Amino acid sequence: MAATSVPIRIAMWSGPRNISTAMMRAWENRPDTSVIDEPFYGFYLKTTGKDHPGAKEIIPQCEMDGGKIIATLTGSVPNGRRIFYQKQMTHHLLPLVDRHWLGAVSNCFLIRDPAEVMASYLKKDVDLALEDLGFVQQFEIFNYVRQQTGGIPPVIDAKDVLQNPERILRLLCQAIGVEFDAAMLSWPPGLRETDGVWAKYWYHEVARSTSFQPHKSKAVSLPEEFRGIHERCRECYEQLHIHRLK
Repeated sequence: MAATSVPIRIAMWSGPRNISTAMMRAWENRPDTSVIDEPFYGFYLKTTGKDHPGAKEIIPQCEMDGGKIIATLTGSVPNGRRIFYQKQMTHHLLPLVDRHWLGAVSNCFLIRDPAEVMASYLKKDVDLALEDLGFVQQFEIFNYVRQQTGGIPPVIDAKDVLQNPERILRLLCQAIGVEFDAAMLSWPPGLRETDGVWAKYWYHEVARSTSFQPHKSKAVSLPEEFRGIHERCRECYEQLHIHRLK
C-alpha cells in the first residue's frame, strides 16, 4: 500500500525480560514500518527514581513531558511510513499517565511465563519487586482496552512465537489488519539508531541475533522468598494466556 494510506499505530505491551526487542527488530525490518523504543522509559525512571543501569545518562536524553510523548505516539508516522510500531513496557505506563490515547493505537500484548521472566530478571537484579515485572500493569492495560473497545485485543505468547515465528506473526498481522511480510522473520545483527540509549546495557543478546531464537524448555527454580510475587504474576499471566493467538 502507499504511504498515504491510513496509518496503523501498534502499541505492543510487554514486561521486561521478554522477546520485546526481537519483536521490534522483526517489525523494523519491514520497509513500511517505523519503530520507537520504550518512549516512556526516561519519564518512568525520573518519576520513580529507579536506579537502573545508565539512568543518569538516559534521563537527560528522553522526553519528560507525558503529553508530548503521547502526541508523538498518536501523531504522524515517522519517515512517511504507513505503520508505527511502538515497543512499550507495561510498568512504564505509570498511573499518573492519561489512558485515553490508547484508543488511537492498536494495542497488542506480548506475554511470557512469569517463572522464566523472574529467573532472567534475577540474573540482572536480585532486588525484585512485583511492580518491576509488569504483569499486574499488563493485565490492567488489557482490561482497560477491552472495556473501551468492547473486544479482545491480540495477545501473543513469547513461547509460541519462538516455536513458530511465521505462524504467530501471520496471526498477529491478520488481527491488526496488515499484510504479513516475510522480512519480519530475520534481520541484520547489531544495534540500531532507533534503539534507546539504554541498548548498550540491555541489548547484548539481541544485537548478536539475526532471527527469533528457538525456544528452549528448561526447569526454573525460584527462591522461596519470591513465591508470593510469582503467584500474583501467574494469576495475571494465565488470564491473558487464555486469549493468546495460536
